[in-house]
Amino acid sequence: MNIFRQHKTFAPLMTALVIGSVFTTAAPTVHAAGLLKPNNAVYADLKIKEHHVNVVIEDMYATTTVEQVFHNPNASDLEAIYSFPVPEKAAVGEFSYWINGQPVTGEVVEKQRARKIYEEEKQKGHETALVEKDEYKTFDISVFPVKANQDVKIKLVYLQNTQTDTGIGRYVYPLEEGGVDEQKLSFWNRNEVVEEKFSFNARVRTSYPIDGLRLPEHPHASLQQINQHEWSASLLNNAAIHRADDYIGNTTATASQPEDQLSTQLTRSAPAASLDKDILLYWRHTPNLPASVDMIAYKGPDQKKGTFKLTLTPGTDLPIMNQGRDWVFVLDISGSMKGKFSSLIEGVREGLGKLSPSDRFRIVLFNNHAQNFTRGFLSADQQTVNDIIQRFDQVQPGNGTNLYSGLKTGIDNLDSDRSTAVVLVTDGVANVGNTQKSQFLKLLEKRDLRLFTFIMGNSANRPLLEEMTRISNGFAMSISNSDDIVGQLMLAQGKMTHASMRDIQIEVDGVRSKELVKPRLANTLYHGEQLTVLGHYYKPGEAEVRLTGTVNGKKKTYSTRFNLPETAIDHPELDRLWAFAAIEELQAEIDFLGTNKDAEQAIVDTAVEYGLVTDYTSMLVVRDEVFKALNINRDNLKRVEKEQIARDARNNQTITAQQHRVDAQKPMFVDTQSAQPNQSQQRATVTPARSGSGGGAVSPWLLIMIAASIALLQLTRFKSSDSD
Repeated sequence: MNIFRQHKTFAPLMTALVIGSVFTTAAPTVHAAGLLKPNNAVYADLKIKEHHVNVVIEDMYATTTVEQVFHNPNASDLEAIYSFPVPEKAAVGEFSYWINGQPVTGEVVEKQRARKIYEEEKQKGHETALVEKDEYKTFDISVFPVKANQDVKIKLVYLQNTQTDTGIGRYVYPLEEGGVDEQKLSFWNRNEVVEEKFSFNARVRTSYPIDGLRLPEHPHASLQQINQHEWSASLLNNAAIHRADDYIGNTTATASQPEDQLSTQLTRSAPAASLDKDILLYWRHTPNLPASVDMIAYKGPDQKKGTFKLTLTPGTDLPIMNQGRDWVFVLDISGSMKGKFSSLIEGVREGLGKLSPSDRFRIVLFNNHAQNFTRGFLSADQQTVNDIIQRFDQVQPGNGTNLYSGLKTGIDNLDSDRSTAVVLVTDGVANVGNTQKSQFLKLLEKRDLRLFTFIMGNSANRPLLEEMTRISNGFAMSISNSDDIVGQLMLAQGKMTHASMRDIQIEVDGVRSKELVKPRLANTLYHGEQLTVLGHYYKPGEAEVRLTGTVNGKKKTYSTRFNLPETAIDHPELDRLWAFAAIEELQAEIDFLGTNKDAEQAIVDTAVEYGLVTDYTSMLVVRDEVFKALNINRDNLKRVEKEQIARDARNNQTITAQQHRVDAQKPMFVDTQSAQPNQSQQRATVTPARSGSGGGAVSPWLLIMIAASIALLQLTRFKSSDSD
């Protein structure tokens, strides 16, 4: 939400707000990103003049830079509070606010202290800005002042690890909000258009060849293959390029159109863009790439401690499993599901039609309360399925989200002699009944089942849903309205039709390596997945990495050796990525065990040292002389400058084939099938268009339910393999 509030020393309170859009499929109304204000406000809407996004995906992580310009057309100065959905696994480490035409970079400070300083500077009438994190939901940016009839400019930079799944990579720039806060949505009206200039530019650079790029919800995106290792995508909409003699409502311009040649003919303009869709990008590697271990590192010339990132891409030796089982579908029918429900019904109809005669199914619905819709397990014959769909068609979504009740009802009364998988589909947060994360985890901790979670939209409680999935050794999949759901279907199908590697452990020995962290969902490795590990090292030289786990009850071990460098300056961002992963581990400990002052202080210390916005720290901008007076060191400014130098240097480097692979001489994965899993046979998933077309998307709810059920013909695990 983006609240613009007039400072109280000048005039009565005035507010406006920017909020992300709701995830909808068939709904007639989409709550889009935009400038909002209270329904009863009488002042002029603040305007989004410009919105520019630049994404660079290279060397197994993404850097997203967002620059925005807002305009205040009112006669009084305002305070702005800009809020946007938290991007998945995003480490926010850079924020700049332009003061007197020059960007001032923020420093990370303990949260309460940062807020206190911000309020004090605001009361003095000084320029100041603040970035705060509201749990898993939003990052909130406060800026003071937005001068009357003037503009304000801000820049935010965040980092995310990237991985491929069966050879396909996925990146989402979130603009849609889940619409689960009905009070907030009913309070505000919105101005969601970008008035003058909008751009989205992405570059994908990787040492493994790419044969396609796709933006499924933006078919007019300009796509270009630069070479076999690099592609680019761009969306460019400028209001100032439309002329009255040829205006037909099309606001898209290509990057090649010179604006200065058209501006003299301008007699009418249209908005540049509407922030009502996530921007989702897929890329696909060429088939038959080797299973591999890739490594990048950072260690400055004068640093005692270095940081490394290992990406393990196993081969295709996880066997296909063929066995019937019980499936439980736990479906959210709360109020935020209105408009999506017809697609959900069709998805259930199609999905149940894929069941094997040896399978059974049960459907649990939940809003304020849970109901065992099928009153137990049913066989999957056609007549039974038709009867259930007829009843399901009469259900009306509404009320709150009692997720705990829905999940508990779904996993109670399971048959111990049959393998069971639970499919949870929700777009909301737990806001009714038991909402404590620790209680959800304890509910699942001792259950012998696999939870497959489809996380809808940008407002779902991802930390809770992902941790529930991790506890049960299942997998979680985030779904955007802009997704190419056919592609997501294929990824889910592969995981549910192959055995997995469970109880995985990874060790790095030989170079005084320590503080090893891996993503929270990495206790089980599924078909096509990569495993990412970050760690510190204090001594350069040869190291050994060792991966162990069990497949169908049998222990497997993989290992190789690689060298960690004395000096490596290309990737200073690795320090922040390591810190973000370490903070996730500490937060998970707090969520499971309860408040822990030592863990909270460790998060604060780590976040301040590495410059990250967390639930306990914020990023503060004041004038340089104020930083000095407050004894706040400009450590983050130095880190930002170092990162920018490295980005500029990488931009001028030529990528070479497999330049980060470290196990070419001694391959880590040497089983009979050592090629990376790849979805190349599904060419529709990522179209290798060389220009112009981003492709289209289909109904998410329909295909999600197919994704959850199609694999019932070939299911993942025998019950005996789960007994390990």
